[in-house]
Amino acid sequence: MDNVISCFTKKPDAVARLVCFPWAGGGSIHYARWGRVFNDSIEVYSVRLPGRETRAKEKFFQNMQQIVDEIVEALLPALKEKPFAFFGHSFGAMTCFAVADSLKRLHGLEPVHLFLSGASAPYSEMRIGAPKRSELTDEEFLQWLSSIGGTPPELLANPEVLKLFLPALKADLHVVENYRCDRPTRPSLSCAVTCFDGKQDVPHDLQAWKATSSGDFTVRMLDGGHFYLKDSANERVLVDFITRHLETSEMDYL
Repeated sequence: MDNVISCFTKKPDAVARLVCFPWAGGGSIHYARWGRVFNDSIEVYSVRLPGRETRAKEKFFQNMQQIVDEIVEALLPALKEKPFAFFGHSFGAMTCFAVADSLKRLHGLEPVHLFLSGASAPYSEMRIGAPKRSELTDEEFLQWLSSIGGTPPELLANPEVLKLFLPALKADLHVVENYRCDRPTRPSLSCAVTCFDGKQDVPHDLQAWKATSSGDFTVRMLDGGHFYLKDSANERVLVDFITRHLETSEMDYL
């Protein structure tokens, strides 16, 4: 599991686990730091995909099913131990939903809460009609990347860094842009779902996520653009909100 899932701050007595899924091109480092930010009641797992960090020499996955299969196999034993929740931002919102759906269908397991950030539901018209960024030229791609923020300008201007960074980002975007999921005729999940988004980000069809679960559905809008969650004040809001709901969910789980 350690190859796929990072847990930099182990908390054997935690009441619940939060599994975090990276945004496109991202690794496990940002969320691994959350292990120190959350209190001792929440243990944080961070997903590490092929082609980055300690898996830099591995080939990128080509489709969502490959991602889902690997993560489910790695996580399954740990998910049977105590309550768990998923958090995913942008590309990560898609992958954590796909993993949650697979866990429920194949193993009868589901998170106590699904926290989805910065993304339309996979079957929404808004998402299906969005332009395919992975097909842009490198120059066009960098212009778009600069426009959404979240990446330091000095990195975007460094050719050596871009050689390492762009392939993973484009590979993840290729996966998510080709991921297809029909709108549920009935909810496949029963857990609570909360959607977060930046007020200054491009609009996302957050309401469409409501169809995925029969549980409580909430939307929280925070100041900032696509990477609003990197702001320290917003991060505090996220951490406090997630902690409060997971500690409550643990009581319900018992």
